[in-house]
Amino acid sequence: RELLSSDAMKDYNRARVYLDENYKSQEHFTALGSFYFLHESLKNIYQFDFKAKKYKKVTGKEIYSDTLESTPMLEKEKFPQDYFPECKWSRKGFIRTRWCITDCAFDLVNIHLFHDASNLIAWETSPSVYSGIRHKALGYVLDRIIDQRFEKVSYFVFGDFNFRLDAKAVVETLCAKATMQTIRAADTNEVVKLIFRESDNDRKVMLQLEKKLFDYFNQDVFRDNNGTALLEFDRELSVFKDRLYELDISFPPSYPYSEDSNQGRQYMNTRCPAWCDRILMSHSAKELILKSENDEKIVIYDHIGPNVCMGDHKPVFLSFRIAAGAGKPIANVHKCCVVQ
Repeated sequence: RELLSSDAMKDYNRARVYLDENYKSQEHFTALGSFYFLHESLKNIYQFDFKAKKYKKVTGKEIYSDTLESTPMLEKEKFPQDYFPECKWSRKGFIRTRWCITDCAFDLVNIHLFHDASNLIAWETSPSVYSGIRHKALGYVLDRIIDQRFEKVSYFVFGDFNFRLDAKAVVETLCAKATMQTIRAADTNEVVKLIFRESDNDRKVMLQLEKKLFDYFNQDVFRDNNGTALLEFDRELSVFKDRLYELDISFPPSYPYSEDSNQGRQYMNTRCPAWCDRILMSHSAKELILKSENDEKIVIYDHIGPNVCMGDHKPVFLSFRIAAGAGKPIANVHKCCVVQ
């Protein structure tokens, strides 16, 4: 409420806020929140009512919290528990809203996919079992938002995808000249730790790997040149190349940053740094983005607060202009602008 009434946001005269706060509902709770602020310069803005199947003009500022199941202006769903059985009570899911600005309609989908429960399990196979679970969940969402219930429009999907680097390939690359020591639990013989040491150089420890420990001796590899050298191991999105498009990544891995307020650039030694936080789009949505006709950079895909502690994730943003009339060739979306 402070944000809605702040001086910094005074030019945003309409807003829709959706907060899933009903944590007592084990069946539906996703812990997701979507905030939409609409600038006064935008005139004809409509939002889709999924129950009435028609667009309604957006006026004023409204906040919806607690249970969102009764709100027809969005679709919300939690993934079935059997998608990620290792987690006793998962909150992962998605929230979808649909908008129409002048002649252009599109879906905005806030998503949270499953994490890696163990570095050791993630390291065992390539691609990892967790990558397969995320693949299944993201495929479910994409099928859901283009099913036959509603007219198809362009869509943007954003949030914490929990995409990880190919752990096995990364470790083999970072520790190519190292020898591996395996430490097992005395009672179960289960692998509990892997230690990679340099073959010479006094057997210096390069990497220690445990269930929730990824302690590599030189974090600069993840920060130098925005970690570009590691992008080749960011492979989870390749499965969806025919369905999803992403602008080139030019920012360092967005997770897991230290939560120490004095260490804004430092990664925690819990997971291999990865680009978990992304903004993806349908190929038709890519065509909505206005292409620059000169050297002016109109489209920006970047992270926020590179040197500031903002929790274990760095927020990621996409800034662009929508081409005038861009939605017209896609569908009869202009109908929305004559509906109450």
